[in-house]
Amino acid sequence: MQKKWIAAGTAALVFMCTAAGAYAGANLKPIKAFLNPSMKFQVNGQPFQPQNDNGAVLAPIVYNNTTYLPVRSMSKALGVAIDYNQQTNTIYLGEKAEGVSVAGTFSGDFRTKDPQLTTYGDKDYKDVFFNNSSGTRGASFMLYPKGKYTKLYLQVAAVGKDVEEIFVQDADTDIKLKIGTVAVSEGIKTFEVDISGVNDLFVHADVKSGGSLFVPLTTSFYK
Repeated sequence: MQKKWIAAGTAALVFMCTAAGAYAGANLKPIKAFLNPSMKFQVNGQPFQPQNDNGAVLAPIVYNNTTYLPVRSMSKALGVAIDYNQQTNTIYLGEKAEGVSVAGTFSGDFRTKDPQLTTYGDKDYKDVFFNNSSGTRGASFMLYPKGKYTKLYLQVAAVGKDVEEIFVQDADTDIKLKIGTVAVSEGIKTFEVDISGVNDLFVHADVKSGGSLFVPLTTSFYK
């Protein structure tokens, strides 16, 4: 119901951007509107107050008998991913049509672009997380989608030994969003993870002695 509501109400939303230059070159028209700070909100039965990214309270705008709400604040309240492309002056709500590589949001050790380590099977993935350390261990890294995406498609391969547990966790709430296994015989395996409204992700796998974890960053992507 939440996603249907936000889709139906998109036409009645106004994008609040704090950067003064964000509207440069846009077709802006002056209007006479009113702020309505007395309007109250509830989301899923709980009181909700729209705020900007700095925590300042935002009031709805009333224009021509239509109430306009701050889209970024409402998208966060409803768990709907949002992003803005300044060059095309386009707001993206929900899943994007094209995938975006996770490489730009990766943080952690064992990242490599060495062709001797980035090749799996017959393909060179160019940029990978490859934990080939010794002993039984945890292999982990961080991803930072910053609430811009709805889905994560994470590709993983177990090398040498099966991975009996791998999980993707919301780093802010410690809620595990996906738990699975990866067998050597499966080759490159893709996990689809719902990450709507999630800012920071913790990815962790338990790797056995003699085994390695291979994660191609160029073909793992957000939507």
